[in-house]
Amino acid sequence: MKNLSRLLFAMLLVLGYSNVNAQDQNNPWQITIGVNAVDAYPNGDGGLFSETIFDEFGNVTDHWNILPSLSTISVSKYLSDGFSFGLTGSLNKIDKWGDKSSNPDVTNNVSDWSYYGVDGTIKYNFSEGHTFDPFVGLGGGYTWVDEIGAGTLNGTLGFNVWFSDNIGLTVQTAYKHAFEDYLDTHFQHTAGISIKFGGTDTDGDGIYDKDDACPDVAGLEAFNGCPDTDGDGIEDSKDDCPNEAGLAELNGCPDTDGDGIADNKDNCPTVAGLKALAGCPDADGDGVTDADDKCPSEAGPAANNGCPWPDKDGDGVLDKDDNCPDVKGTVANNGCPEVSEAVQKTLNEYAKTILFDTGKSTIKAQSAAVLADIIGILKEYPTAKFTVEGHTDSVGSEKLNQRLSDSRANSVKEYLVENGIDAFRLSALGYGESKPIDTNKTRSGRANNRRVEINLAK
Repeated sequence: MKNLSRLLFAMLLVLGYSNVNAQDQNNPWQITIGVNAVDAYPNGDGGLFSETIFDEFGNVTDHWNILPSLSTISVSKYLSDGFSFGLTGSLNKIDKWGDKSSNPDVTNNVSDWSYYGVDGTIKYNFSEGHTFDPFVGLGGGYTWVDEIGAGTLNGTLGFNVWFSDNIGLTVQTAYKHAFEDYLDTHFQHTAGISIKFGGTDTDGDGIYDKDDACPDVAGLEAFNGCPDTDGDGIEDSKDDCPNEAGLAELNGCPDTDGDGIADNKDNCPTVAGLKALAGCPDADGDGVTDADDKCPSEAGPAANNGCPWPDKDGDGVLDKDDNCPDVKGTVANNGCPEVSEAVQKTLNEYAKTILFDTGKSTIKAQSAAVLADIIGILKEYPTAKFTVEGHTDSVGSEKLNQRLSDSRANSVKEYLVENGIDAFRLSALGYGESKPIDTNKTRSGRANNRRVEINLAK
């Protein structure tokens, strides 16, 4: 058929139009492929507004020219607010042309006329996004009948029936008014399969950007394209814990201990507790969390760290169990302070400076100051027990030195007791010349060996 080349040209024009215009994420394309029927009845003297314009409109047998093969193709691009613009190319074979032709020499029955049209239409869809989608259109084009062509003004009425988001059936009727007397006004009916395509899906989640509430992040259809990272059924934007699966009633946060307090607000997330105590337990119900309660099984005021008895010195040992309730000590020493190695060393540095009369156990008066320092240290450790030890050099007999060391040790003990140290805390013991700390061959060595030590009783 001669006009087959023209149809091919129209198709190339239509496809070229779709490629020249860049696809837009909010403007999907629609292509329709199908068949068309041309009806030139009536086209006589009555003209466009004659009373007979729709006479026998559905008389398919007598008036419609149908080419039983692919005979129309159209491509349209959505613009906005229900409007779209499209181009259509169509081909047909004409063997009947109305009841009264504008050319008196031509009868109703004709011999293998060719029909070819290229039309552009602006459409408006009334029910965009619905299964049944009616539309109207207005446009124009150029039509050839038996190789005679003229421009036309077209009015279109039709509908789409969408079987899915992308595939549907399109049926329409176009009234084509010719601008030249040699081409008759006529109807062109079209039915075909339509395919919508070209929407942009930036995040690749299967939801077009125009419908995607989170177009840059892959998400779920249930959440309009927004993600649910932890898969707990709550979209990330509404999930207080988007990376941990949780409960809807806790805005998507988990509750490991099941106490009704979200882990991110629970100070004791693995142990069921009370809301008033930020999710921590209080076994004795005294308002002090078990972790801070020195007596978790006995109710007591917060001022006493949750215990019914106070701990005045704050050493963690209750006054009822504290041997030194007014002095901060250690739990291991029943609330009393422990003598450290440093304190022990200081005591002996003081003690070795205690001076006695030569060969006697009487303490010289100038030793009063150092003894006062020793007494001060001993009072800091009221429950600690000490041994006062006496030592001599090797001058003289061993028996005499033993007696002298015993005497000097007891002399120091008695001085300490007389000046406020409880006698039960002290014991005295002489070692004579048996434990030297220096040589007895020099004067200075012997001076070092003549000493008193005050050591913590073991």
